This record gives sequence, C-alpha cells and structure tokens, in this order.
Amino acid sequence: MADHADVKHDYHLVNPSPWPLVGSISATVLAIGIVTMIKGGVFGLPKGSPWVLLIGLLGVIYTMIGWWSDVIKEAEHGDHTPVVSIGLRYGMILFIASEVMFFVAWFWMFFEMALFHHDRTFSAIEEVRQAWGAWPPKGVEPLDPWHFPLINTLTLLTSGTTITWAHHALQHGDRKSAKIGLVLTILLGLLFTSIQAYEYREIITEKLFFNEAAANSGLYGSSFFMATGFHGFHVIIGTLFLIICLLRLMWGQFTPKKHFGFEAAAWYWHFVDVVWLFLFAFIYVIFHGHPAG
Repeated sequence: MADHADVKHDYHLVNPSPWPLVGSISATVLAIGIVTMIKGGVFGLPKGSPWVLLIGLLGVIYTMIGWWSDVIKEAEHGDHTPVVSIGLRYGMILFIASEVMFFVAWFWMFFEMALFHHDRTFSAIEEVRQAWGAWPPKGVEPLDPWHFPLINTLTLLTSGTTITWAHHALQHGDRKSAKIGLVLTILLGLLFTSIQAYEYREIITEKLFFNEAAANSGLYGSSFFMATGFHGFHVIIGTLFLIICLLRLMWGQFTPKKHFGFEAAAWYWHFVDVVWLFLFAFIYVIFHGHPAG
C-alpha cells in the first residue's frame, strides 16, 4: 500500500475500509429479516420472527457508527482539505435533494386523489363511486388542522430558530449557547414526535380514516400515513443526528471553522421543517375538505 503521507494534493485517499462490505451484508440481512417478519419461511423461520431483522439492524447501526467514526477521525487528522469539504457538502446537498424527490411522490399521490377524485366515480363498483363522489372520500373524517397540526407547525418553526441560533453561536466560538440551542432543538423534536404519536393514536382509536363507512376510501388514510409518517421518521432521524452533535460538542469537538457534521445536521433539520410546512399547508389545510358523511 502506498504511503499517503508522501502524496501532496488536495484529495484524501481513503485507506482500505471494511465498512462497505460489512454494511452491504448487514443491509441484506436486514432486508431478509423484513421479509421474514412479513411472510415467514426464510431459513425455516415462522412469520413474525424478529431475530434476522434485529441482527441486520444491529449490523447496520454498527456500520454507521464505525464508518462515521472513521470520517470524524479523518477530519481531526486534517484530511478534510477545502476540496474534500466541498465534496462532503455536495454529497449532503444531493442526499437532501433525493429526499425531496422521495416526498414529492407522496405529495403527488395525495394531490392526485384530491384534485381528480371524481375520476374514480367512473368505477364499475357502485361502492367506490359513492365513496369518491366527494372530497374527502365518504366515511373519512379529516383532522382539524388548527389543533395538533398547528401546534406541531409552531414547534418545528421554533426548532428551526433554535438550531440556527446554535449554529450561529458555534461559528462565533460561543460553545455554551450552541449547547443550549442544541438541547432546545432536541427537546422540540421530541415534543413534535410525541404530539404526532398522540395524533396517530386518536386517528386509530377513533377510526377516523379506517372504518366500515370508509371501506372503499382506504387510499386516503394510507397516503396520509405514508406522507406524515415518513416525515415523522425523518424527525426522529434528525433528532438522533442532533443528539450526536450535542455529544460531540460536549466532548470538545467542532471549531468555529471546522464543524461540517453540525452544519449537515442543521441543513437536514431545516429540510424537515420545510417539508412539514408543505404537509401542513396542503394535506392539513388546503386539501382538508369537509367530512362527506
């Protein structure tokens, strides 16, 4: 293996790493575990058996910890030159762009239902025609956007302010304020998740979307849960991202000039904020409609 210390250029040549192989194997095991949970029959395991899934999940988590730890060590050793830092930023931007397109798919589905629901009235099935003759579909009782959804909107908007404050403080060397801003953002993220969990509980227990009257309108509830549920999952991931940044800050890492890990977390959190604003504006308010009965 060549001695990288003798190479003089702006790029960092990564040493041989086990993480791509370990991560690929773990992801494969995780996928098999999901199939086992849903269908069973893999390796003779019964349906619902969680062991393969847990092994794959632990492998993925182990890979993430090991791989990102190596990236942090590279940064501390000075391997992240300006050119490498630009590459990291491009990578994060492209990742967020791919996430945007992911959510576009769910918005597209919901918009198609809301704007062209009358097309389903041409169905040969009488029950389907009756269900989709109005928006929201028959049997669906939409949520009040000015209750929990509004509270969660204010929660995320406030969290966007606190994470910006934390980032600005870190840029100016005020580590104490950066820690306070991070803690507040994490608490607001946990509050958002708690409120959304309570909202989901209300939907399920009160059978607002899935009931006998809405038997032919299940697509509404499925699209709602996919759009808002995946956003909630992203909030959880973003909260974990911020917790790691807080721990690193407490361990003395990050400087006013070198803190891309923190910056990436802030970008991700702002992305989560913006997606929620679109969810609130379109799914909860504009296409809220009125119960069809």
